Amino acid sequence: MPRAAQDIERIRDRERQIVRAAREIAEQEGWSAVTVRRLADAIGFSQPILYRHFPRGRDEIVERVVIDGYAELLAAISADGEGLAALVAAYLAFARENPAVYYVMTTARTGVVFASDETPELLRQGFAMFERAVGGETPRERAVRAELLWSTLHGVSRFAADGRLDAALDDVRDEEIVALFSRSASGSGTGS
Repeated sequence: MPRAAQDIERIRDRERQIVRAAREIAEQEGWSAVTVRRLADAIGFSQPILYRHFPRGRDEIVERVVIDGYAELLAAISADGEGLAALVAAYLAFARENPAVYYVMTTARTGVVFASDETPELLRQGFAMFERAVGGETPRERAVRAELLWSTLHGVSRFAADGRLDAALDDVRDEEIVALFSRSASGSGTGS
């Protein structure tokens, strides 16, 4: 491997180490415990090295966790197969298995922009997966249904994480979400 390629790989490996350490600290102690100093201590780098990789410091590291988290979520959704049921199952499983990452992806204030021309392409792709899963006759209808599905899944995920839902009903709840949005997509659940 040429030296330049080795240098690039070493840089990427360090950045992955920093992001992984941020996730681990957050999962154990919460996001308030994630600081540049704490990360430097955890991985044995100096703070200036962390700033060399992430010039905006903690904020940039957290934003990378957000983007990486969405990449993992989309990979999980894709791996579970096509369709609404697969999307619902993968989304809720990801939120349950990665509570701190899910929190920072969906609840914490970060510099990652949603519903804008500045939204990263990866997030646009994820939203398109939701749109395909719920269907609709027009782009606006698909977008609204996708927002409603995402909002529903987020609400269920947050309530479950906070212990406000009966875990024994998870499977039934998942089935009801799929049924609700399937009826909506087919036009049979309009309530009129």
